[in-house]
Amino acid sequence: MFGGKQPARQGGNGQVDTLIGRNTRVEGDVHFTGGLYVDGQVKGSILAEKGGEAMLSISEQGRVEGEVRVPHVVVNGHLAGNILGAEKVELLPNAQVQGNIHYKLLQMAVGAAVTGQLVQEREPPRQLSGPDGEP
Repeated sequence: MFGGKQPARQGGNGQVDTLIGRNTRVEGDVHFTGGLYVDGQVKGSILAEKGGEAMLSISEQGRVEGEVRVPHVVVNGHLAGNILGAEKVELLPNAQVQGNIHYKLLQMAVGAAVTGQLVQEREPPRQLSGPDGEP
């Protein structure tokens, strides 16, 4: 399966729920839950349904042209578009991203390339309460 290679990462629940194979081209937005593995091409936005632990993996052969809104993103192929609202982004050695990456946690391997801005989204500061429990 997957051309003799296992996916670099799997979905938040430990499974690849949806596979876009090497010989497949999708034109239009993709909405999903669970794990999505892209080994082919997607021309359109990739959007995870809210409230889940969705994960997108783009293989070394995978190509995505569009905006990505997924909590956990792993890229080892080509992405032309922005990554928005990601909890964690992993850029593996063959990753080539052309776009801005908005993330909370970023892991980037030697060899990965980004043409765009890296923007860390921080949690809003917590207000300390006073001695009587009031802010």
